[in-house]
Amino acid sequence: MEVKLDWDKLEEVVERAVRKARTEELKDVSEALKTLAEHVKTGFEATNKALEGLLKSVEELRKAVDEMRKTYDERLKSHEEQLKGIEVALGSIGRGRDLEKMVLEIFREALERRGIEPGKVERLTLEDGEGVRPEIDVYIHDGRAYLIEVKSRAELAHVEWFSQRARLAAEALAKQGKKVERLILVAVHVDEEALERARQLGIDVIYGDVLG
Repeated sequence: MEVKLDWDKLEEVVERAVRKARTEELKDVSEALKTLAEHVKTGFEATNKALEGLLKSVEELRKAVDEMRKTYDERLKSHEEQLKGIEVALGSIGRGRDLEKMVLEIFREALERRGIEPGKVERLTLEDGEGVRPEIDVYIHDGRAYLIEVKSRAELAHVEWFSQRARLAAEALAKQGKKVERLILVAVHVDEEALERARQLGIDVIYGDVLG
């Protein structure tokens, strides 16, 4: 039996199959592009949202810095005014024990943080072995001694002198069973080189401002 092929029919079937395959392929590509677009859109939205949050944080930080700067300027101005008032008061008092008491009172809060009551600071007279009787301020509590030097303006020479007298005082107090806990220099003004030297010697400095 002879089989005859209908070439036209076969060609038509093949063409339909090819068109269908292309249609399915294009559909898959279309779905892939749609999914990619959704991912891109979601990513952009998340990025924009994060950027908006960052910009908001930066603005809040800027406002906080401006407020801090304003507060600092106000405190600095207040501090300068207080120092001017102190200088006027010190000028009217002059020198001596009254001056020391006033300076100690000015820095009461800083002294109390160190465990010292300004009103109980006493004057200690020392013997240097050569007939000279130098004096130094001392606060004693629970067998511990705090040696204190008070100045309206502390200079380098004052720091060196305080260190030398402190050694004499430590020896005298040791004979009484008392240990020197700390050396404290209290000054309304302190020269920069005096402050640096005091730190080198382990002297705690309480001051209003530093003079260059």
